Amino acid sequence: MVSIARKNLFEDIPRFLVAQAGIMFAVSLVTIQLGILNGFTRSTARLIDQSDADIWVAAEEMVHFELTQPMPLEQMVEAREVEGVRRAEALMLSGGRWRSPDGKIGPLRIIGFDPGGQLFNTGEILEGDRAALQRPFSIMTDETNLGSLRLEGVGDEAEINSAPVSIVGLTKGTQSIVSSTMLFTSLENAKAYSTSGLRSSVFCSVQSGDGLNCTTTYEAQDENEEAVPEIRPLTIADSIAYVLIQAEPGTDLEQLKQRLEETIPDIQALTKTEMADQTRSYWQLRTGIGFILGLGATVGVIVGMVIVGQILYSSVSDHLREYGTLKAMGASDRMIYSIIVEQALWMAVLGYVPSVGLCLGLGAWTFATQGIMILITPVMASAIFGITVVMCVGSALFAIQKVTHVDPAIVFKA
Repeated sequence: MVSIARKNLFEDIPRFLVAQAGIMFAVSLVTIQLGILNGFTRSTARLIDQSDADIWVAAEEMVHFELTQPMPLEQMVEAREVEGVRRAEALMLSGGRWRSPDGKIGPLRIIGFDPGGQLFNTGEILEGDRAALQRPFSIMTDETNLGSLRLEGVGDEAEINSAPVSIVGLTKGTQSIVSSTMLFTSLENAKAYSTSGLRSSVFCSVQSGDGLNCTTTYEAQDENEEAVPEIRPLTIADSIAYVLIQAEPGTDLEQLKQRLEETIPDIQALTKTEMADQTRSYWQLRTGIGFILGLGATVGVIVGMVIVGQILYSSVSDHLREYGTLKAMGASDRMIYSIIVEQALWMAVLGYVPSVGLCLGLGAWTFATQGIMILITPVMASAIFGITVVMCVGSALFAIQKVTHVDPAIVFKA
């Protein structure tokens, strides 16, 4: 029976190649769509996963990593005094306007951290080192961002808002698909960039029993007023996005989270896993991106089933006399069905292997050149193989219906 299945499959090579091209297209479409979805969700929380923090302290209103309310640096100081906290470091997030050397502008996401700290990780550094970020107006960025920033490499200069900037290092695998171009710098530099082009004003008032209460506001400078940003140390009134916490060895994280939330007002404490899951869930469930990518994978399966079903149905139609002969010789329906199913399995395997190889190569290329991760894990590859088999065998059912009604007498008809 194996020889009959192979004979039917390879009898017409052009038809076989067309069928395999259709299956490869369908499998590649499913693999790429699911790989992009997998890589997309992974990239949205990549900086969280790379951190060495046990707990992330955020504002109560925090939705995901890049959408949160600012909180004062004073809360980091308070976190350091909580029992079970070994280390606490601040993380700043702000937006900005990039102006390349040739005058082109673009949006930015500026991430400020302590270059001498231990809890925030910029990923693999290809060139330069973190200590260089202590220099005034210095930044690092992912190597894949050089094209969009219109830069050549380390040493190039440009502007953020109205402040100068110098590239002192390049990282790898840090850019999120959904984010604006990410730049890493020190907390002091991030503060200077976020207020560049703004005039600061300090307002103080006396509160009964609370002493002097001061707030700092910023407003745009006049066009004829030269914006000369200054690098100043952070004060407890400056705004940060998160406090990264490293717990003392042996500390129960759930109890530490509770103590942090009881000590510091208007915050929530999340483990690194919880923070990453909340960010991924937002992009998967509260935006249309996950739906669109899933829809593309579904379309790929449908296209593949239609192509395979058409090829198998045509093959059965061309060999009706052979199947009629087998029935006249006493072959059972189960034996005949096994020929068609085996033919479908051969098509699944021969279409799957080159498709996955092609997608792995494409994923490596996109990550190296664009920073876009098409993540194909072993579990995902196995699942796609199962989908391919189900797709091809399911398509064979349509062809089997035609064989079911074959009259053995067809052999004797002219």
